[in-house]
Amino acid sequence: MVQLHSNTDIQEYCHPSPAPLILVPTMGALHKGHFALINKAREIAGTEGKVIVSIFVNPIQFDRVQDLESYPQPIEKDLEHCSRLGVDFVYTPKSEDFYYPDRSIEVSENALSSSLCGSTRPGHLDGVCTVITKLFNTLQPSAAIFGQKDYQQLAIIRRLVRDLSYRVEIIAHPTIREPSGLAMSSRNTGLSPEALKLAPAINEGLLKAQELYESGERSADRILAKFRLHIDKSAPSSRIDYLECVCAETLQALKEVDKPAVIATAVFFGQVRLIDNIIL
Repeated sequence: MVQLHSNTDIQEYCHPSPAPLILVPTMGALHKGHFALINKAREIAGTEGKVIVSIFVNPIQFDRVQDLESYPQPIEKDLEHCSRLGVDFVYTPKSEDFYYPDRSIEVSENALSSSLCGSTRPGHLDGVCTVITKLFNTLQPSAAIFGQKDYQQLAIIRRLVRDLSYRVEIIAHPTIREPSGLAMSSRNTGLSPEALKLAPAINEGLLKAQELYESGERSADRILAKFRLHIDKSAPSSRIDYLECVCAETLQALKEVDKPAVIATAVFFGQVRLIDNIIL
């Protein structure tokens, strides 16, 4: 496994190469959810292709300074995981090398980003679009793998590839969960023992909302009320940041669920904000 720090390293080891290069973008603090993405990348790459994992805590996608400062960065352990999983390259740039100090251009999306995280985290999705654009330009992968836990991010990256004509295949991977049903996340390490017991209520509430839909209910308000009721009973100390039922393609809010849809939510447990979703 080769650790890459700069564009010079990338040019030396990755380019030019006829072999497929499969990218798994991460912010580190790797867990079993990331492992699943890496294993999928290894499967797709096969014996001829290469797998590259980027580990970069992207400062411009954080809307809260304390969130950035507290984000876990166990780089040595992450490198051990990557080596064990058969990763060929790990790209670990420093922020001061990745972004010019006088940078004046960013990449924005102005349709899919108007709801969900885009409505409650100013600048977050512009930061995501900008970092992914730079990673695609720098690494030139054949394909990139993203978890479905952040459905909005996945939809926006697909739109970015379409609108900017990138020749990168975007592969979605189902959300990986703890035995309790809690979606795996690097942020889970910040939960208190009590919050860790309560947080599975997010997935439980989503499942109850899905059950109501499958029983024939089509009113988005009543479906979402099912989720709220469960959270209020099971995790009263939590705070819902947003809860929406949106069109799976446009991410616009629905009143009646008469097309493929997604229920997406973000819930605070103390200072830790967890996201999850379920497809109807």
